[in-house]
Amino acid sequence: MESTKKRILIIEDDLHIAEGIQLNLTLQGYEVEVAPDGVAGLNKWKEFGPDLVILDIMLPGIDGFSILQGIRLEDERLPILILSAKGDPDDRIKGLAFGVDDYLAKPFNLEELLLRVERLLKRGAWNQKNGVPVLPSFDTYDFGDNHIDFNTHTARCRLGEISLTEQESKVLKLFIANRGKPLSRDKLLQIGWGYSRKTTTRTVDNFIVRFRKYFEQDPRSPIYFKSLRSIGYLFDHEPE
Repeated sequence: MESTKKRILIIEDDLHIAEGIQLNLTLQGYEVEVAPDGVAGLNKWKEFGPDLVILDIMLPGIDGFSILQGIRLEDERLPILILSAKGDPDDRIKGLAFGVDDYLAKPFNLEELLLRVERLLKRGAWNQKNGVPVLPSFDTYDFGDNHIDFNTHTARCRLGEISLTEQESKVLKLFIANRGKPLSRDKLLQIGWGYSRKTTTRTVDNFIVRFRKYFEQDPRSPIYFKSLRSIGYLFDHEPE
């Protein structure tokens, strides 16, 4: 018989804090898993299918903000609570901009955490039932003569109608969400693929070559997907 317990994933590298939260949430009747770093957190999120994520910012491998963005590219409704020692206004604003639902600074009051978890789970269930999106969704997107349909994973471009892989769609969403903002290769790998900072790969460059082939009139002189020396890449275009 399948469990009806709500599932909560804690992504926290401080074992003492993680185990304390896990114990108290378990006593509240939740099914709880813990991941000690960013890479493990992303993997556990995909395997465990949680109803809520409690997320630290300062994590080994992949930072919490990158995890947050990565999850939001695929799931706009999953309730996410940031629990971090970085509680200054700039970090709170950054978290909200990336789509976090709640933010609690360390040190925290346990009773307050439990109440926030309960509230987020109730709100998440209501949103899911009523089809309320947490963030504006990219169902379709137009730039220049290009049209992308993220529901069907297709695009209309200079090559005609083409099919996009799920990973291509995900990385395109990442560029669109950060339109006009430089993205480093490391950041693209962390958010788009879940790779740690130590990973070195030509994967990003290969995807950019592909996007230019699809969407640029002259792939050798790109106007949408631009290279920034020693930084990474920038996607931008004039307002439609």
